Amino acid sequence: MFSHCVLLVVGLTIGLSDSARLAEAPPESLGFDPEALNEVRTAVSEAVEEGAIPGAVVVVGRRGQIALAEAVGRRAVEPEAQEMTRDTVFDMASLTKPVATATAVMVLWERGEIDLDAPITTYLPELANHGKEAITVEMLLRHRAGLIPDNPIGDYQHGVEEAWRRINEIDLVGTPGEQFRYTDVGFLILGRLVERVSGTTLDQFVSENVFKPAEMHGSSFLPLEHGIDLDRIAPTEREGETWVRGVVHDPRSRAVGGVAGHAGLFSTADDLAVYAQTLLNEGKSPSGTRILAPPTVRAMIDAGDTPEGERRGLGWDLNTGYSAPKGERFGPSSFGHTGFTGTSIWIDPETETFVILLTSRLHPDGDKPSPTALRRRLATIVASAIIDGPTPPAPVEEGEVQCGIDVLEANGFAPLKEKRIGLITNHTGRTRDGRTTIDVLFEAEGIELVTLFSPEHGIRGLLDTNIDDSKDEQTGLPIYSLYGERRKPSPEQLEGLDALVFDIADIGTRFYTYVSTMGLAMEAAAEAGIPIFVLDRPNPIGGQAVQGPVRDDDLESFIAFHRVPVRHGMTIGELALMFNQEREINAELTVIPCQGWRRSFWFDQTGLLWVNPSPNMRSLTEALLYPGVGLLEATNLATGRGTDTPFERVGAPWIDPQRWARELNAEGIDGVRFVPIRFSPSERQYEGEDCGGVYLIIDDWESFDPIEAGIGLAVTLRRLYPDDWKPEALNRLMTNRAAYDAIVDGASVRAVQRTWARELRAFLAVRAKYLIYED
Repeated sequence: MFSHCVLLVVGLTIGLSDSARLAEAPPESLGFDPEALNEVRTAVSEAVEEGAIPGAVVVVGRRGQIALAEAVGRRAVEPEAQEMTRDTVFDMASLTKPVATATAVMVLWERGEIDLDAPITTYLPELANHGKEAITVEMLLRHRAGLIPDNPIGDYQHGVEEAWRRINEIDLVGTPGEQFRYTDVGFLILGRLVERVSGTTLDQFVSENVFKPAEMHGSSFLPLEHGIDLDRIAPTEREGETWVRGVVHDPRSRAVGGVAGHAGLFSTADDLAVYAQTLLNEGKSPSGTRILAPPTVRAMIDAGDTPEGERRGLGWDLNTGYSAPKGERFGPSSFGHTGFTGTSIWIDPETETFVILLTSRLHPDGDKPSPTALRRRLATIVASAIIDGPTPPAPVEEGEVQCGIDVLEANGFAPLKEKRIGLITNHTGRTRDGRTTIDVLFEAEGIELVTLFSPEHGIRGLLDTNIDDSKDEQTGLPIYSLYGERRKPSPEQLEGLDALVFDIADIGTRFYTYVSTMGLAMEAAAEAGIPIFVLDRPNPIGGQAVQGPVRDDDLESFIAFHRVPVRHGMTIGELALMFNQEREINAELTVIPCQGWRRSFWFDQTGLLWVNPSPNMRSLTEALLYPGVGLLEATNLATGRGTDTPFERVGAPWIDPQRWARELNAEGIDGVRFVPIRFSPSERQYEGEDCGGVYLIIDDWESFDPIEAGIGLAVTLRRLYPDDWKPEALNRLMTNRAAYDAIVDGASVRAVQRTWARELRAFLAVRAKYLIYED
């Protein structure tokens, strides 16, 4: 897999399920009152008995599993009766807008092929008339483009080309960006945008980039052309002597061939459940395939600056006159959409819940009203049936984690036998029982440890200055500094060595310099023609979350060695594999992996002894805060150094702590609270001065995004203290000009996060090739 690389792995297996259909679980195991949830069945059955709908499929899910799935009534009434089944395929109508079209737009945005802030005429210049040049892609997604809801059906009677010519010439009915006005025309244009930019049809693009990778096997445009059995599809109205079945009901979509941005998608309740869970998983499908990056999902469901009563995300409804499926109890972060044919979906991230209702309310006569009341009733029942609130913290599962040095020792140091070695390490290089890697290798039979190399903070991790060469008192071995005049072992220092060994604990943050030391050591080993062994250690802040801006190509430095995001979610061994391949170092690299570690583990689940990896990294809490708070260290802020809680407090003499805390808490950043404080650091910036600031308290470790918190600190400082806070040095650690410029320009937290979403998605694809450990 990797040229010039060896990975010593014991018993690692990875498997995927055969189907993405969500598993079912008893309602009580998912935090529902079963009796209360049963009212969903009652409500749907009553609607069928009253003739409001011929039948329906309803699915309620929570925490990745299905609590209730019910098929009620009939799929078809005429020309002959058919019972409703759970696998019935429905015409989604306007659910096409968010599920297919908006998702496709966001995939292209992540790839850098669409700019949401760009005028739509950038991509579709034929729309440049009647003031439509002012319409941006984002305005179209939020239904704020000033377009008419529907153009006359007569515009479609003279062929597809003429229909598009008339759409292109359509006049505005409002000022772009000024008002929410629900419009099919806007999403027709967005569907056209996807096709123009991608070079393929909307249905092909969505199939290849969303439905197939998510394993949504029953979802497609033109279902009869994709092998879906006609009998599985719920019919709508009768046209003459023919029932509309498997053909889109919307006349405008049908007129342009059945594939359009506003309508035309067919799907099942189980497929929509997969899609809903993908969004709740921040873009990763239940089968494990990433469809969107987490910041992209957050951007889709962010209302931006839309006013009360007009709250729309990028394709999704949050709080408008169309929000009946929200019910009366789902919270402000919930979102969803409806479809004219009687379909709806509503998703609530706060409770990890979704409600899907699919009916064919137009069958058989097309005269039944929209099931608005039923949608509202079901959502209210489901929200009211939740009895345990948000997910409680899972019990801490501890593992008997063995680090690379433990695995190496257990194997009798076989790869190092008869070798003269140099060791790059510090005080964090320890066995599970606390012995230093220096002592273990020095005392090992058949190995000659002849040289030590020290990273930043020194061999004992106590210094915050440049490091000089010295001698180890215990072994008498020379210690060469890699954080002074040199950052890389010299050829003279490597002369006579048969191998280099690297064993230092990382903290999981790009600008922590130990990974840079490793990368440079790999280069030196390759240049000297000797192998290098990396003894792996857990990422203390977990191996799943990947967050923050990706370094720009031209901003490489010792604190930004490789093009990774601020929080990379990789172990030091996985990074070594990535560096070797992606940077074409081509070292003779062997990674000795940990045993017993899982990507979901925090450090406190490893059973390993916590050792401060540097003087100001004194706890796991500070390690998790560091990727966000540390981003701001180069600016004129005190970040807790010189106090007993580094990175847990931020401030400056010119900050009003109550005002800043109030502003930060109003941002609604998940998993953290900001408490106003005053403090006086004993070193570094503002030494001995009285500072106003905030203390960061993490109250939900799983939902907390340290980068989001760091950006929250930055954007609120820019808003409140534009003359006092000096952001000029911010990009020294952020190393992403787009994100830096957005902060300086006064963008919101969500808008700043959007600047790196596409680079983050690209990184995730590269990262996947080098992961060693299971989720």
